[in-house]
Amino acid sequence: MATEAPIRRHHHITLCVGGAQEDYDFHTQVLGLKSVKKTALYDGDVPIFHLYYGNDLGEESTLVTCFPMRQSGRVARRGTNQARTLMLSVPSSSLSYWHDRLTSQGFAVTESEHFGEKVLEFTHPCGLPYELVGVDDDPREPWGKGTVPAEHAIRGTHGLTVSVRNLDVANEFATAGWTAKLEAEETDRTRYVLDEGGSGRIIDYIAEPGLPDAGWTYGEGMIHHTAFQVDDEAAQGNVKFYLEGLGFTDVSEQKDRGYFLSVYVRTPTGALFEATVSKPQGFTIDETYENMGSEFQVPPQFGSVEDVVSQLEPLVW
Repeated sequence: MATEAPIRRHHHITLCVGGAQEDYDFHTQVLGLKSVKKTALYDGDVPIFHLYYGNDLGEESTLVTCFPMRQSGRVARRGTNQARTLMLSVPSSSLSYWHDRLTSQGFAVTESEHFGEKVLEFTHPCGLPYELVGVDDDPREPWGKGTVPAEHAIRGTHGLTVSVRNLDVANEFATAGWTAKLEAEETDRTRYVLDEGGSGRIIDYIAEPGLPDAGWTYGEGMIHHTAFQVDDEAAQGNVKFYLEGLGFTDVSEQKDRGYFLSVYVRTPTGALFEATVSKPQGFTIDETYENMGSEFQVPPQFGSVEDVVSQLEPLVW
């Protein structure tokens, strides 16, 4: 599989957050990301916003996407065997800028270090753990026309931390099933990298056996899934075929998500992963580049814009 259908890098990381306005202001005003797309959850018959944030074009591995769940009243059950922390890449020289920016806006920031990388820890307003990781050599172009100057701006995802009961179970799936390589180990952590490694290609596992089991249903305050880019539909099909052949049979059929095609797998440690193929038009499939992210886009299972928006919580952008 490593040569036929490798998992390349993150495509997007999707969170279940709190209120839509709270989330939108956090990502666009505090973190300075671009609002790439405003649509709704493609599953179910009750409209819930699906908000996309990233760089100028919403390129793979720059995307954070969010389901604001507070409208539904559903709260996540957080715990082990669940993705727990989103890591974002910023220039190492910008960590002091970000420390000052976050603290001045009321966020509690803790400085730490993992695998030799300097990290700023803080939380999304709904309580989800975030980390800004200082990186010297991230070539991805940031969104530099927002509230954060380009020289300090977020480059994209850096990594994902998954809480597990057992690191050996994590290792089995990461290496045999997801084409990752073990790069480093600490006391209670392991780091795996995809393809050639670096920002946007990292999966960390942390052993937390004392936590309660996490839930899998939609609810405020959890990372719902992590999508990973594969080369094309043939590679995506090979991922599904290969995983099922190993015995990982909790793999979905291909789902059309409007802007990309998705195949989901519930991993043995509980975290939901996705093998993803972008459509050639990307986020310009329903908006021009000049208008990208400016209008609400209706998923196919719903009716008119007016009908759907009337059922969503208010959002000013």
